[in-house]
Amino acid sequence: MRVRVTQTKSTFLNSTSPVILDVAYPARPTRAGDASRLAERPPVPPPHLAAAPSGAAQPHPSSEQPDPGHVTRPAQALLCDHRGAGALDHSRLLARLGFEVVVSTTLRRTLELLAQATPALILIDPLAGSGGAELNVIDRARRREHGSGLLVLVDEHAPLPPSLATLRSASNGAWDWLRRSAFEDEIATRIELLMRQVAQEREMERLRHVATHDDRTDLLRPQVFQDQLRQHFSASQRHNLNMALLLIDLDNFGRVNKDFDHTVGDTVIARVGAAIRRSLRAEDVAARLGGDEFSVLLPYTRKVDAARVVQRLLEHIRECGEGSSKGRALQVSASIGFETFNGSDLDNVERLRLHAEEALRNAKRLGGDRGVYYRNLDSARRESGSSASAD
Repeated sequence: MRVRVTQTKSTFLNSTSPVILDVAYPARPTRAGDASRLAERPPVPPPHLAAAPSGAAQPHPSSEQPDPGHVTRPAQALLCDHRGAGALDHSRLLARLGFEVVVSTTLRRTLELLAQATPALILIDPLAGSGGAELNVIDRARRREHGSGLLVLVDEHAPLPPSLATLRSASNGAWDWLRRSAFEDEIATRIELLMRQVAQEREMERLRHVATHDDRTDLLRPQVFQDQLRQHFSASQRHNLNMALLLIDLDNFGRVNKDFDHTVGDTVIARVGAAIRRSLRAEDVAARLGGDEFSVLLPYTRKVDAARVVQRLLEHIRECGEGSSKGRALQVSASIGFETFNGSDLDNVERLRLHAEEALRNAKRLGGDRGVYYRNLDSARRESGSSASAD
């Protein structure tokens, strides 16, 4: 077999790596009509270009949009020839189906490639034996990015290995298997079906995201946030864990819409959403409650640490107003009220929310652009405010 390899820049590899451009090998037996059918077969559409169902929601405005001047590269297929028993023969078929082929001959190299990005298709010929540990490791690695189809080659006459049963029960991604001697027409058909399944799973994931996230800021919707808040409060009670609840309200936001227009107001809201996401940890939870109101849940957070987050949020939100619109300065600031819970010092999650609301009202009374901790309020004001809130 002769393989011509060249060094070329690959977006999947994000480095200069060998990509197969041509493969020459003895003719492989095919069923009658395979060659003509493959020649007529259109390229497999990449999952991200597959047609969305009629009436599907458009991608979120903050999602990465293709550059109009950028030429779309073909979907990439990672060909894992771990056995070295001829899986490279499939590279020409993959190229004919419209894939850019990247080759790996060891498990270590495969994991390195998957750590950088996830291809549309992973075609793997695992090492001799069941390949169970090998497939499980690869399956876990591809979940980090979501959206790879996994096609496993298995021995010709041996029973299906237990590793495939493990994949069937544990894998969240699309996958399929084939005998190593499968003809090209069958392989191409399986790949097409697998790519359609990947496209459907990506579309379902997108729809789930749209249903749970605000379309302007990409933060959680109110009901989803309330569910998360109740769950975290219950966990804090059970395990005596600290947590904090922050309520955020933009100062004089109505004047932004009045002095400029709603387009500017929408831009400010999107910027604030991005500022909130930028200020938080992976385990923190943020939501847009509606209009110019936001909320943040900080699990495993004490009073001092919550105060630091509040200051960081105030600074990042001020940056959302830098610049001008229509020749006039655009200023943005926020008031933040917050309360903490140590696992035992509040009766219920509603009391936590009422305390944070009272702290927010006091931040507004003091002129805004500041954070107020509920337990720093004087006792009389705190009690009267809580009674008014309860009424």
